Order: sequence, then structure tokens, then C-alpha cells
Amino acid sequence: MIRQIQGTVVDADLLGAVVMVSGFGVYLHMAAPESVTVGEEVTIHTYLAVKQDGLELYGFPIHADLTFFELLLHVPGVGPKTALGIMRKAPRESLISAIGSRDLSYLTRVAGLGKKAAEKILVELSEKVGVSGSHDGADSEVFDTLIALGYTEREARKTLAAIPSSVVGKDARLKAALSSPH
Repeated sequence: MIRQIQGTVVDADLLGAVVMVSGFGVYLHMAAPESVTVGEEVTIHTYLAVKQDGLELYGFPIHADLTFFELLLHVPGVGPKTALGIMRKAPRESLISAIGSRDLSYLTRVAGLGKKAAEKILVELSEKVGVSGSHDGADSEVFDTLIALGYTEREARKTLAAIPSSVVGKDARLKAALSSPH
């Protein structure tokens, strides 16, 4: 099992990055490929998915992201691509907090999950995660406000994900969202 790689980022796209490791260009599917820069020396924590049609490597600059990714994989019906998709839509801390506080609205509105999938995640993981992080219930209201202002759901999710976790409270998070380019 490949659990970590170290090398130089030689290419990045919207879904991942290529890291040069001992002469091999290794493609990593990533939740936040913008967190690495071409030419940068990186250490990436990885998850190797063995599938019928080949191997896929998923990469996470932060070990806690890998841990949460693997936790999501324990939910029946959630595979690596689905888990990565969930992590692309909302910050890990907010997802953990929403799961811990059983906030179905956050998971369906902000994280973009269907009601059935969100309920399954809540049932499977709410006891396994600690209630911590930046999610304070405000993101659902901020999300709705952004939609009312003409943002698409995708733009609203991306904007919310870009707000630093240090910004708390509905008004402060809305102000930060409106001041960021979408």
C-alpha cells in the first residue's frame, strides 16, 4: 500500500496533480489540487484504490484529510470518487462538525448531497466524529443568501469552501463570501 509520496509537482489540473517521484510521474486525484504549486517540493499522504480496471492514487497534503476520506469510505455506497467529491464541496472541519451535530440541512444544501446519502453518512459517522470545527450552522443561511443573490449552487459551495475557518458567525462569513471573487 502506498501511504505517502514525496516529490516535485510537475503538473496540476482541476482534479489532481502529477508529482515526480524517483523519475516516475504519479497522478494523484485530489480534493484541493490548488493547494499544491507546480515546481513545489511536496509530501502527500495517499490512499491507493485497487479497482477492477486499475489502480488510482488519492492524495492529501494534510493527514487529517486522508483520515476523514478513509472514514467516508466506511459508509456503504461511498467509494473513493464520491468521498473525494464530498471533500471538494466543503471544508473538512465543517463537514465533521455538521456530521457530529447531525446537520442534515448543511450536508444536503452546502455539501450538495442527496437526502438519502446525507442521512446514511449521518447514521454511519455521527458517533465516530467529534463535534469540532468551524461549522456553526451559519453556512446554510449564507449559502441560501448567495443563491438568492444569483450565485449558482456550485459557485456558492466554492465560495463557502474558500472562507477561512477562522471566520465565524453568519454576518462575518457572508461578508467574507461577498468579498471573494466567484
